[in-house]
Amino acid sequence: MVEKTFHIPKVGKITLVKNKRSKHFKLRVKPDKQVFVSLPYYSSYENALKFAREHTNWILKQQNKFGHGLTKFKINSTYDTKKHTIKIVGSVHEKPYYSKSNNFFTVFSPSENGAVTSDGQDYISTLITEIYRKEAKEYLPQKLAQLAGKHGFSYQKVTIRNNKTNWGSCSSKNTISLNLHLMKLPFHLIDYILLHELVHTKIKNHSPAFHKMLDTITGGQSKKLAKELKHFSTYTY
Repeated sequence: MVEKTFHIPKVGKITLVKNKRSKHFKLRVKPDKQVFVSLPYYSSYENALKFAREHTNWILKQQNKFGHGLTKFKINSTYDTKKHTIKIVGSVHEKPYYSKSNNFFTVFSPSENGAVTSDGQDYISTLITEIYRKEAKEYLPQKLAQLAGKHGFSYQKVTIRNNKTNWGSCSSKNTISLNLHLMKLPFHLIDYILLHELVHTKIKNHSPAFHKMLDTITGGQSKKLAKELKHFSTYTY
């Protein structure tokens, strides 16, 4: 995929993503209010921008809806990843910092009126993202190789990225890119995403043949798993 960012008055930054699988423009507003337009490779960025501008009112409504929808880190709260625990406590220091003991992180964050400050929010978000990155590098390549061997798939290599637009992708040369935020998902949904990308090593589209193969290797559960996946976002913890 190829990405470019632009700015639209009132809306703010907008990311245009060229995707070989896209057949038409697709507009999305994420919970953090970021705007994405997916467009076919043959389409121009100018037309995609025009499309976004024509839907400004809809974008603003979605951004307003998400205005209070993001998970906010709170003082005296604890967040668990697959292998780590992060506890947030208040601090009199101006800048946030953390201490670590084995797999337990204590984040000391400045606060205002009992709430984590904006700097603290950003610091905690970055820390947790890096924890997910570490866990993803340790778990995902090994699990992908295991599932590929079990079901008879092969691929060139695997990369781990901090991607906000999808859970994973497979290139024309069978390089599989996996989102580090997969580590937020239950293990059975991680398997589903990995199998989804492995099927793309043989079928590069979402044709009936693709879905048939995916359904077969997920034990007839592909539609159920896809529906369950919609309850998760790369933006929440």
